[in-house]
Amino acid sequence: MQNLTEEKTRPFFSFGSAPFECPAPVAKPAFAIAEDVNSPFTLGSNVSSTENKKKKTSTYTFPALKLSSAPQPKLESQWREMEWTEEQKASLMKTISSYRPSCHERTQARVLLLGPVGSGKSSFISSVQSVFNGRVTNRAMVGTSSTSFTKKLQSFNIHGQKGEDPTGLVLCDIVGLGGGEMTGLTLHDILSVIKGHAPEGHKFSADQPVRSETVGYIKKPGLKDKIHCVAFVVDASKILTYPKGLGTTFRLLRKHISDLDIHQVALLTKIDQICPETAEDVTQVYKSRIIQDMMNKAGDLLGMSTSYVVPVKNYSSELELNVNNDVLLLRAVDHILQYADLYFQDNAPQHTGPKNDLGV
Repeated sequence: MQNLTEEKTRPFFSFGSAPFECPAPVAKPAFAIAEDVNSPFTLGSNVSSTENKKKKTSTYTFPALKLSSAPQPKLESQWREMEWTEEQKASLMKTISSYRPSCHERTQARVLLLGPVGSGKSSFISSVQSVFNGRVTNRAMVGTSSTSFTKKLQSFNIHGQKGEDPTGLVLCDIVGLGGGEMTGLTLHDILSVIKGHAPEGHKFSADQPVRSETVGYIKKPGLKDKIHCVAFVVDASKILTYPKGLGTTFRLLRKHISDLDIHQVALLTKIDQICPETAEDVTQVYKSRIIQDMMNKAGDLLGMSTSYVVPVKNYSSELELNVNNDVLLLRAVDHILQYADLYFQDNAPQHTGPKNDLGV
């Protein structure tokens, strides 16, 4: 289903000598990635940051739709198979705790969470760790304002249950994608993180991009330094009201991330805010037509199939865990690990057997 408005195109973004075609602007976008005009990943030509701010970017729009206040009839059965039991929770926790990347080099699967400010990246990390801790905790600092609480690159080892070693999963938090002003997060910086050059704890700033001169810069990153999967995070309650340029931004990011052979998935958060029945009983998530429709729209926004999108409800105001919510969170983690492991399978060292010295 095509939701893009039909517009004339012209070259706007330039990467090297190959122009990138995108729709001509119809209005000043409310969302854009800040540009690093001196980096090899510059968006547009080499002009001043002031001039860049004046440039207009392409837009991505949805049809004018509103959530109906009338109750939506539920589906007769779940459109994705789910088991809502303590046994299923225990099985998923065991699978995740015992996961190790399918490669010979000892490392962990590093997953980068990318999304707009307030989409729930940090809350997802805290919620996942809460499940393994057995109580609600906020390990990743969570903000409530419209500006990103996370300012630097932070990596969180997901620890197993008490007394167990860390799992093979590391969730990486980064500053949220912001509005049209310079937000301190550039395409160059995002790719530097994914390639493994950005040091842990690096504070992002538009006027101080990740460079070889950056303190702690990793010149020759190993497998353990790189990102092995990217999880985009979008807020279900804002899908229809996100700034017009967000779809273009996501597609631009996905293009460059795909060029690095990194698999991508998506998390649809705050599903309880769009479906009252799911808010009351999370087991209704895959019977809800509202959430099914919003997952399709999230896929359209990101330019990916709905099969890559999973819904989650992060712990926010709750003080106690809920087994059904835990199952939904753990299924999301399992989904992420499946795609992270594809990276290791695709990049596994090729062994052709011992070399024979034939004296030739």
